[in-house]
Amino acid sequence: MKTKLYFTAIMLLGFMGVSNAQAQNQECMTNLSIYVEHAKVKNYEAAYTPWKMVYDNCPDINRANFIYGEKILADKIEKSSGAEKDGYVKDMLALYDNSAKYFPKKYSPATVAIDKALFLYDNKMASDSELYDMLGGAFENDTKNFKNPKALYLYFSSLVDLHKAGKKDLQEVFDVYDNVNDKIEEENKKLTDVITKLLPKDSTGTITSKEKRTLKIATTNSTSYGKIAGSVDSKLGALADCDNLIPLYEKSFEEKKGDVNWVKRAVGRMFNKECTDDPLFQKLFEAQLALDPSASAYVYGGTLKMKNGDSKGALADFDKAMSLETDNYKKSNIAYKVAVINKRKGSKSTARKYAQMAINANKANGKAYLLIANLYASSANDCGSSAFEKRAIYWKAADMARQAGRVDPAISSSANQAAKSYAAKAPSKTDIFNSGMAGKTVSFNCWVGGSVKVPNL
Repeated sequence: MKTKLYFTAIMLLGFMGVSNAQAQNQECMTNLSIYVEHAKVKNYEAAYTPWKMVYDNCPDINRANFIYGEKILADKIEKSSGAEKDGYVKDMLALYDNSAKYFPKKYSPATVAIDKALFLYDNKMASDSELYDMLGGAFENDTKNFKNPKALYLYFSSLVDLHKAGKKDLQEVFDVYDNVNDKIEEENKKLTDVITKLLPKDSTGTITSKEKRTLKIATTNSTSYGKIAGSVDSKLGALADCDNLIPLYEKSFEEKKGDVNWVKRAVGRMFNKECTDDPLFQKLFEAQLALDPSASAYVYGGTLKMKNGDSKGALADFDKAMSLETDNYKKSNIAYKVAVINKRKGSKSTARKYAQMAINANKANGKAYLLIANLYASSANDCGSSAFEKRAIYWKAADMARQAGRVDPAISSSANQAAKSYAAKAPSKTDIFNSGMAGKTVSFNCWVGGSVKVPNL
């Protein structure tokens, strides 16, 4: 029986790799196969004793010691209490530390810190200060491997709670907010690059089964990052309103005006929160222009000119920003910002122009698709001579919103919600039947242009 279990485990776990020297340890290998069989069917009680023997004597024989060991100890913790439970908790924390000791290529410092922090958080065993210090250290020292969406949120959330308790200042909240958002954006960019590459293959049916799985994983992970980004924004809440931003930046301006990173983040946040009417925005913009006359600086300069009624000068600055930026991803973000500025001013055609430029530079810029969808939907009363034609534009808006969610799953929730709302405002089946327009084309003679085909009944 043991021989059968032994060969079964070797087949199941061979991909993890076992050295020849380790394989000679028959007792460890036999117990490894036994506990794996039990753990696979979630019989963690029976798995504990053979696992403990292998873990204590041959910790580096196989990574299963840590993969299944975490589940086995979690079961023990759940079913115990008092001193016994405390012992298992210590064992779990030691397990995380040992995972990096014996398999350093699989368990980075950030991975270990995240595992420990989430374990302590889920079991209500750590304060906000302990969680923040643990995750903050991991983020600063091993940012590359700090990818867990839940941990990113917990890192920021614990800081906000500390701020509300009077233990951390607001500037630190903003600094960490920017760092977390930058990390989310960085990781999501990698995912959307994969999605952009594989979506055309998926739509034409030329995608392989392996690529299909890769696309599914990238889409799922991108969606997770989007949800976390929304949660981070919600947690920040009113702390980033103009009433808080302006006095904070006014207080720090003289001291920080030579710090290009601080200036760029401050002016960017004031722009995003529409605090551009305050004189401080002008001061911050001028400081950035002096320190770093880059593309984004011209975006803010154009914003100020637009507010002062100099549309021609504003467009010149916007185009200057586009010409200065050579990185397509950054160029896409700049074009999107310009599109937002023009949308706020009611310049729909110009807003779409820059939104399309954003898409041309980065086909995964879902926010640009969503902005165009909103522009279309807000023009319903301007496009068409009949009620049916006016409402037909909602089909075009819904299509753009759906595309936003496809290319950038991080915004799929808001994109799908928008698409559903637009589709509900489009002509119903009854409207299509009564109008006799099924299968026909509705052309738009307004600024939108183009056309849409009416669905067949």
